[in-house]
Amino acid sequence: MAPEALGKAATFSTKAPYHRKPPPARLTPPQIPPVTLPPLRPSHAAPLRQGRLFYNNRNVAFAPYGEYWRQIRSVCVLHLLSNKRVQVALGKKYGVGSDFKEWLTEMAVLMGVVPLWEYIPWLSWTRRFDGVDERIMRVVKKINEFFEVVIQEHRVRERRESDAGGLDFMDILLDFQRENASHSPIEDDTIKAIIMDMFGAGTNTTLKALEWAMSELIRNPTTMKTLQDEVREVAGSKDEIGEQDLDKMPYLKAVLKESLRLHTPVPLLLPRESTQDTNVLGYDIASGTRVIVNAWAISRDPLLWENPEEFRPDRFLETGVDFRGVHFEFTPFGAGRRGCPGVTFAVAVDELALAKLVHKFDFGLPNGVNMEELDMNESRGMTTHKKCPFACYSYST
Repeated sequence: MAPEALGKAATFSTKAPYHRKPPPARLTPPQIPPVTLPPLRPSHAAPLRQGRLFYNNRNVAFAPYGEYWRQIRSVCVLHLLSNKRVQVALGKKYGVGSDFKEWLTEMAVLMGVVPLWEYIPWLSWTRRFDGVDERIMRVVKKINEFFEVVIQEHRVRERRESDAGGLDFMDILLDFQRENASHSPIEDDTIKAIIMDMFGAGTNTTLKALEWAMSELIRNPTTMKTLQDEVREVAGSKDEIGEQDLDKMPYLKAVLKESLRLHTPVPLLLPRESTQDTNVLGYDIASGTRVIVNAWAISRDPLLWENPEEFRPDRFLETGVDFRGVHFEFTPFGAGRRGCPGVTFAVAVDELALAKLVHKFDFGLPNGVNMEELDMNESRGMTTHKKCPFACYSYST
């Protein structure tokens, strides 16, 4: 569903049945206090497709709000996404020579599919003909087989002191599982769903945000020159730019913010569910109603932004508006308790990558294409990506 078709914000009622740097090597695992994970209650926020793709919504993104969600989110934040320690997810490169990347791409496509039967129950008979169920079954089967191999490899391998890689995130989740085996068993499907979150949120959206930022910079050479001057002045003759340099680059941060404003990575954010009856602008909203926020439209609202369709990073140098959920006119990562827990990590990755690109290279478009002719159309889907693949050439300065 195209975000522009929904206006500034939309609420759909699909009312439920009336019930409510790598860490140093070490041999000992981190101490994770035993917890009790309660059974998942039914959720009507996530569409049926997401539930099947993410192991019955056992992941952080789609798990219903409650004690289960709080515990798995805590594990992710403390042992993968903390500022002081960022863990490697699986410990080594997987998927080489396989179709794993293609299956991840297909999963992202399926998450953006909007079958009518999901919103109009009496059309459920059309499921037999649209092919969505068959595609989901194929993807789930292939990805599940991949994770089974990874889990078994981690269970049988020996941890030797000479292993300079230390513990990866999969090791920590398996330790978490073993420590809770006696009083609150944690299923393998929970581990798979959490790792799936890390792949989905940590790769696709981060890459697309960088792609849109580079597209806008090439399309606006004056802005590109201003950014290059700042980065090259701060970095000087350094071969590598470090994270400590980023705090001295306000224009870099403004460029990334402006790109996120124009090209929100997940235009409709993630679907949520009202937990109690409420009233919004005179409309009664029942508990259990699925809520979809059109962050894409809000970020382009002329009542909130001056010349909203223009790429103008300077606007963020003149205001304190940020994307961490305090300013509701700019929420590319969501807001509140269900906001993206990896926002700090994701932004740091994109800022560092963008700084390194413009530090050492100049860019242009191939085949004599003019800057104004660069195709900036967006394709449909759960995440915002370019309709036409982005291509440019670079040359060292």
